[in-house]
Order: sequence, then C-alpha cells, then structure tokens
Amino acid sequence: MTTRAQAPLRRFEMAPVRGIWRHELALFKRYWGSQSFASMVEPTFMLLAFGYGFGSMVAAVGDYRYIDFVATGVVGIAALFTSVFPGMFNGYIRRVFQHTYDAMLAAPVDVHELVTGEALWIAAKSAVYACTPIVVAMFFGLDPSFGMLLVPFIVFVTALGFGLFGMWTSSVVPSINSFDYVITGVVTPLFLIAGTFFPVGSLPEWAQKAALLNPLFHTVELIRHAVFGLEPLADLGHLAALLVFAALMWLIAVRGMRRRLIA
Repeated sequence: MTTRAQAPLRRFEMAPVRGIWRHELALFKRYWGSQSFASMVEPTFMLLAFGYGFGSMVAAVGDYRYIDFVATGVVGIAALFTSVFPGMFNGYIRRVFQHTYDAMLAAPVDVHELVTGEALWIAAKSAVYACTPIVVAMFFGLDPSFGMLLVPFIVFVTALGFGLFGMWTSSVVPSINSFDYVITGVVTPLFLIAGTFFPVGSLPEWAQKAALLNPLFHTVELIRHAVFGLEPLADLGHLAALLVFAALMWLIAVRGMRRRLIA
C-alpha cells in the first residue's frame, strides 16, 4: 500500500487555498490592531529617524533628496520584515506548538496548497503595510507619481519570496531560538547591502557584486524606479530576479514543510 508520504502530489486546487485564507482572515480580525500598529509604525519611525537624522547631514543622494531616497528604501525593508518574520515564527509555532498545520492537513489540503495559501496571505498583507513609508514621505514633500501604483505589486512579489523563505527556515531550524542565527546572519545583511540607506555603488566591489544576488536590492531598485521613473529593460531584469527567487523559495519551502509534516 502506498503511504501518504510516498503518494504522488495532487494537482493544485484553489478551494483549499481559499479555506486557508478564511482561516487567516478569522485570526486577523482578532489581532489586526496590534499587528497593523507594529507593521506600519515601525517603518515610519525608521523613515523619520534616518530621513531626518542623516538627512540633516546628507541633503541629497545623486538626484534624490535623502529623505526620498530613504523612503523608497524603507519600503523594501518593510516588505522584508512583514514577510520573513511571519513566515519564520508563525510557521514554526503553528507546526510545533499549536499543531495547526496538522489539523489543516487532516482536511483535503496538501502541503503545497497549505504553503501557497499561507505565503499568499503574508504577501497580501505586506503589500498594504509596506506602502506606509511612501504615504508618509508624501506628507514631507515626495512628489506623487503614477508609478507609485506599482509599489504594492512589487512588494507583493518580494514578500511572497521572503515569506516562503521564512516558512522554509521554520522547517529546518532545530528550535525557535535558532532564528537568532538567521536574523543576524541573513536578514540583517540583506537590508544593509540593498541600497536602502546608502547607494550600493559606495560599497566595495565585492559587496556590489554580492548585492546583485540579494533579492531586496532588486526590490529597492524597482521601487525607486517606480516612484522616480521607470527603466524598462533594467526593471524587467529586477522583476525576473524576484520571480525566480519566489519560485525557488516555493519549491524548497514545500519540500521542507512536507518533510516535517508528513512522516
């Protein structure tokens, strides 16, 4: 007899994904206030601290006012933080402590549908929350543009990849305390070497090359181009990098979660 672990993967169905979204929405109605406060206020404080703190010493970066430069960079940081942390901590807590995923898999839901539904929910929330720095910057002189309408889409694709990365990480760490290694060794370098607070071109050559492998760098470049003027050829390359990252993270997240959830 073929066990569930050996059974072939079922085709992808949207009904389980919708069920996961209804579950997430029911939970969100309980904690939306605290989560929204943290997700929106923290990047705003970061924008004001760096934009006006360093901005008092650095008036401009290239053709941009420094506060405008930072505002677009902080959108990328907000996309990272509001996706990778829920992917890591929610994924681990629901799998290990609450056994929420075990209950979901008892229904006609497969692991690839569970991972997809969770990641899409994370990405959708991030697409809303991460736009806060742009809105705040507009009150401080950032000129609105039609390209800003693309920012939620850019954040969605970014958050999808990082949310899946967080879920995969939650499936490989031996304990919840091990996330400290990931946060310090991976997440922190990602937003420091992404052109968020200073241009990547000011870094050593090796760091500039490393930035090309950083999905957040491509996010920040796309956001800046969307706000200040699109560069179609370059932007297609940045978008392709984010899509490849999300696809790769989906594959390893599904594999990692399947290994943990199905014996």
